[in-house]
Amino acid sequence: MFESLRHLLHSIYDVEGLVRAGGPLLVCIVVFVETGLFVGFFLPGDSLLVTAGVFAAAGAIPLRWLLLPVMLCAIVGDQLGYWIGRGMGASLYKREDSLFFRRSHLQRAHDFYEKYGGKTVILARFVPIVRTFCPPVAGAARMPYSRYFTYDIFGGILWVGSTILGGYLLGRSIPNVGQKIHYVIGVVIVLSLLPAVISIWRERRQLKNISPTKPARVEET
Repeated sequence: MFESLRHLLHSIYDVEGLVRAGGPLLVCIVVFVETGLFVGFFLPGDSLLVTAGVFAAAGAIPLRWLLLPVMLCAIVGDQLGYWIGRGMGASLYKREDSLFFRRSHLQRAHDFYEKYGGKTVILARFVPIVRTFCPPVAGAARMPYSRYFTYDIFGGILWVGSTILGGYLLGRSIPNVGQKIHYVIGVVIVLSLLPAVISIWRERRQLKNISPTKPARVEET
């Protein structure tokens, strides 16, 4: 079983292999699952989209088969997540941990939402894990749907457009970049994790700057 699980994870994170094997359809499915279902929090959305853009630059995939369909799947996936959160409400935070659900991830998205408000719907698109759990958090918080929908359309277009077109421009600018795609994927992973690392670093720095209260000194008589 562990060998099968290891093989499955290896296949999932082989984004180059995913694009080659499944093309635009598989890219759409991965994006929909990552944004719409709790099971998708570990899927490689950013690196997959950049890689797909590089393949489009090489002529392996028509760019028009990627942009609009993937944007649509990203938006529809988020809508599903929102209504799951809207329906489950507070009970979502009482749900037990499982293989495909972590309350800690949900709480992280909740804290992100509390900090940035409505802008979270856009910003969360660029933060792994948070983008999976942000829609149900917004739904559970009863964010007005018209407001959520507006932010979500903009966020979905911005995220998918920037990652796919970024990969496409990279493929057009650097000859044979497809042969070094693993380096590109590595850089994308580091950049996608950077916001979370910076946030943790800032929180720890703030905690260090808070000096403990010193007990009052009692003078001897």
